[in-house]
Amino acid sequence: MTQTDSTPPSKPTAGLAPDLDRESTPRAGDDGAGSPIPMNRDGGPLDTGTFTGNLRRLLTNARAAVFRTGRPTSDRGRTQRVFANLFLHVHSTRIHLNSLRASATMGMGIAALASFLIATITGVLLMIYYTPATELAYRSIKDIHYTVPTGRFIRNLHRWSAHVMVITVLLHGLRVFLTASYRRPREFNWVLGLGLLAITLGLSFTGYLLPWDQLAYWAATIGANIAGSPRELTDAVGVTSWFDPGGFFKELLLGAEEVGQPALTRFYLLHVMVLPILLAALLAVHFWRVRKDGGLARPSDAELRAGGLLPPPGPDNPSATAFVPGPTKTYGLMALVRGRTEAVGRGPEHTIPAWPRAFRAELAAAVIVVALCMLLSIVSDAPLKEQANPLVPENPAKAPWYFLGVQELVSFSAFMGGLVLPGLVVLGLALIPFLDRQRDPAGVWFEPRIGGRRWFLVSLVVGAAVTVGVEALAIRFGWIRGWFAGTRLGPWFADPPQLLIIFINPATVIALLFSAWSIWVYRATRSTRLAAVALTAAALIGFVILTWIGTVHRGPNWDFYWRQSDWPVH
Repeated sequence: MTQTDSTPPSKPTAGLAPDLDRESTPRAGDDGAGSPIPMNRDGGPLDTGTFTGNLRRLLTNARAAVFRTGRPTSDRGRTQRVFANLFLHVHSTRIHLNSLRASATMGMGIAALASFLIATITGVLLMIYYTPATELAYRSIKDIHYTVPTGRFIRNLHRWSAHVMVITVLLHGLRVFLTASYRRPREFNWVLGLGLLAITLGLSFTGYLLPWDQLAYWAATIGANIAGSPRELTDAVGVTSWFDPGGFFKELLLGAEEVGQPALTRFYLLHVMVLPILLAALLAVHFWRVRKDGGLARPSDAELRAGGLLPPPGPDNPSATAFVPGPTKTYGLMALVRGRTEAVGRGPEHTIPAWPRAFRAELAAAVIVVALCMLLSIVSDAPLKEQANPLVPENPAKAPWYFLGVQELVSFSAFMGGLVLPGLVVLGLALIPFLDRQRDPAGVWFEPRIGGRRWFLVSLVVGAAVTVGVEALAIRFGWIRGWFAGTRLGPWFADPPQLLIIFINPATVIALLFSAWSIWVYRATRSTRLAAVALTAAALIGFVILTWIGTVHRGPNWDFYWRQSDWPVH
């Protein structure tokens, strides 16, 4: 005789009166009149209880309504915990052990996200007291810094989290490039990452003006002049009167010819609304693409790399087996499609549930970022100079540190160094995954099979030599106009055409030498990947050196000084 799932009716117990304070519980699936009975998640009848009982269980029932699964005790439960949660579902339910290695990602992506969240929270707190008006902005910053309880700490935390965000986004992009994790099918996500980098820099720059002090005012003026730099070219060819893109870009940025209230309003709106919304939207797509592209890129020998992190498969270690024994499941076929996804050919060997190990690793990275930002906020205050005064120029007027390399190039030609070359760099980075179509596996640092590490180090030396050499020439002897000043070679040499100065300057010479080195590497190796590595390494060290020169060695009138103590005394 086969036992059924139905529960037999209980017999009345002699000597016990019926409990009039409790509603009778009907049998599972039937209330005696053919009406369905609500069932709980275990398949039994739902105990509706009494009002007082429900009130006592209010918090428990509310928690069960929000968290539909209990505390997971098995791989299946951990998978359900991720799958049933909107915020956790950004991860796959299982994650490969190689992706949990510290060397796989260095935690830079999570660090960038954590710093963005810190900047967002502290920014909202600062908005309570900040007033975006030229007459009141500086005073409101002083109130935050000196009067509002913990205001100085919150402002410092906001500033340092922004700096950490810029650094971690740059390092995250560099890690993706050096491990070739931009290759198919991740090309689009690489382009999204470039967009996130651009928005991150935009957020930092727009926030730079908001204190409305001398440092902020003149840094914004530098940015506005770069936006208006196409006038260099249009003035040289004599078409500015009817074709003035530089004036259009500058007015679009500032709302006027000079930095003032319209500019402050625009920068404030961009900083607190437009750019954060764009960043959040791109982040959502970026995370989604990581999931759809097969998770983090991992090398072809990932199984061997992960082998030492997990005991061999067996009855005592079901997480390492391909299929974990569990309750019977039913699968439905939704559609038949052509092609294949990244999941084809990849089994669940050497994977573990993302909950809780992946989340613990991410939480650890976030905690480190929070601790670092708090420590920096305690030991270093955000700068605040005198109130902005358009009649007293800041000398030297310097952009934020992450733009000082560009400002060094701008000092020779604002149009080429501030717009053309950065634009070409961004375009080149965006094209890398579409030009590097090699079938080598992604997720390997420097690709040692083709000598990537050696070429990277050699390119660092070449890039440093080129940058230092060209900068030393320009600093010691000036540029074209300085070479022939006071000579009798004729008016063309004494005052060369402006077009020559625009297109032949230290910025363009450095870029051409870097490009020539990359082409030579390609011809020597016949590898698009190594040519891109050579160009990126040279540009990276060049950017670092130019940033160092702009930060440490540039003084009043943008002259070169070995140390700040050598600056002229006014």
